Amino acid sequence: MKKILTFFIAVILIFSLTACGEKKAVLNVYNAGDYIDPQVLKDFEKEFGIKINYEEYGSNEEMLAKVQAGGTAYDVIVASDYMIQAMIRQGLLEEIDMNSFENYKNIGSEFKNLAHDPENKYSVPYFWGTMGIIYDPAKVDEKIDSWSALWNPKYKGQIIMLDSPRDTIGVALKKLGYSFNTRDLEKLEEAKKELIKQRALVKAYAVDAIKQIMLSKEAAIALAWSGDGIAVTRENPNLKYIIPKEGTNLWFDCFAVPTTTKQKENAKLFINYMMRPDVAAKCSNYVGYSTANKEGMKLLPKDLRENESAYPKGNIFEKGEIFEDLGDFTTEYDRIWTEIKSY
Repeated sequence: MKKILTFFIAVILIFSLTACGEKKAVLNVYNAGDYIDPQVLKDFEKEFGIKINYEEYGSNEEMLAKVQAGGTAYDVIVASDYMIQAMIRQGLLEEIDMNSFENYKNIGSEFKNLAHDPENKYSVPYFWGTMGIIYDPAKVDEKIDSWSALWNPKYKGQIIMLDSPRDTIGVALKKLGYSFNTRDLEKLEEAKKELIKQRALVKAYAVDAIKQIMLSKEAAIALAWSGDGIAVTRENPNLKYIIPKEGTNLWFDCFAVPTTTKQKENAKLFINYMMRPDVAAKCSNYVGYSTANKEGMKLLPKDLRENESAYPKGNIFEKGEIFEDLGDFTTEYDRIWTEIKSY
């Protein structure tokens, strides 16, 4: 009996050790909400045998706070240009050798050597776009061509603003004729007053919910990123997306590897996978945002590939101003945002 018992214990131990030895690697990916085709994550897991632990955040600032806290060992993040710049300055990102990526050649040259990562050492471009206004002509009976439309009392309770401090404060600054990147406190206070004045007109501050709100006709007008504008107009051609005459924000979202990673090589494997033309096209078509992958763009449906809101003709850098890392002055924007939201 003892021999039989000993035999079964040995077998159990062997199976336990084997199971431990075959335990899948887990990659922690942190991305903005509704910003990837879920199928490409499943395909990656199946192809490489690596499990994806996928989390979403609401804003760049939320993502930064979580990475700084260090509670989760994130391996791959998606962040906007100015946040990439801030995280480089704070020593939060790993350097990446772009020559080690087979698919880096698929990224358009216009998206390389940008101000947030001039030597292409830390980030790989994913999506890019503008910021503008989505509106419903059934509820808006006038030509919309200015940021001031978001302050029109006629649309009280029908206005949606982005729940993102740099974007919403930036729009108030641009409405006043100032730079998105001002470090002038007086100008910032003017923008705060504009947004407090607008507060009573606003139905909600949102991010991921904006598309559904506009498609379900719950609002008349919304501040939005171009990808959401493209997505809603593809689904309902009666809706409109415009870039106001005062100017827009030109933005670039990128993949990066934070210093919290415990598996840099697997993180690079995932980023290289995301640069495959077919994968880039699937994500762009699913999300509606403009891809930085020139080969992936060729695989997009014609209606998206030829959409001038998604892919404006001419020099894209003449379309708007790029957010910069404001360094320590960011605390002033955070203070202003808290005051606006608590008003």
